[in-house]
Amino acid sequence: MDEARARDVLAGAGVLPGAARDARLLALGENAVFASGDLVVKVGRDAELLDRARRELDIAGWLEEAGVPAVRAAGPQALLVEGHPVTVWHRLPDPVRPAEPRDLAALLRIVHALPSPPFALPSRDLLGGVERWLRLAGAAIDPADAAYLRERRDGFAAAAAALTPQLPPGPIHGDALPRNVHIGPNGPVLVDLETFSADLREHDLVVMALSRDRYGLPAEAYDAFTETYGWDVRAWEGCAVLRGARETASCAWVAQHAPSNPKALAEFERRVASLRDGDETVRWYPF
Repeated sequence: MDEARARDVLAGAGVLPGAARDARLLALGENAVFASGDLVVKVGRDAELLDRARRELDIAGWLEEAGVPAVRAAGPQALLVEGHPVTVWHRLPDPVRPAEPRDLAALLRIVHALPSPPFALPSRDLLGGVERWLRLAGAAIDPADAAYLRERRDGFAAAAAALTPQLPPGPIHGDALPRNVHIGPNGPVLVDLETFSADLREHDLVVMALSRDRYGLPAEAYDAFTETYGWDVRAWEGCAVLRGARETASCAWVAQHAPSNPKALAEFERRVASLRDGDETVRWYPF
């Protein structure tokens, strides 16, 4: 889904007070995210994401009732418009500063203290999107690389299922990165709720450990994260398994953009090569 297609869907949804062509594109990934006035609209890549969009609205309502600082839904239902799920949200105030790892850690402490919601949360199917992302990549990537990632997926899925956690399992964010925290005038707010799950709390903590090891997060920023949260997941023997699973998923996620973006293809090939070589020092770049 490119921006033009997403704008066509946005126009068809009829959820904005103004013209879809005037909405500001904030992000384009699995969702195209548009802002207009005091609303934000998310347009999903395909109909397979409809159930996830519906669950995200349920999660937003649950977090609001629990008093967790998080983005609030502006519409009660997810729409399916021309095969794309569409959800509407209240727009947050402009950020007062960039989010830092310690801000994320403070919100994770709140989330990890929550009891289960009154509806079922899925397990964190970290590797569940790999097949779809590789399918979307199609002939743009080397078939041998796709086969390699499928083999890694299967191996890490089995290993992750056998892990013994250090922390009590329960609700998690599922994609715990500073980019999913908004620092407004009243403090940090959690956004992008679609990966909320009920699973090992360690899933949320491995993300930042990988950011330190692969994406260039400074050691002092990681230390501030662990100090605020109160524990360093790298002390857990299962850390390498969840890290490997997330690396596999991250490679496949980039692959879906390869057909239309040469930079995505180059980043995908860099990541796969580093995994094949077992070289954990190769820097990955956010995409």
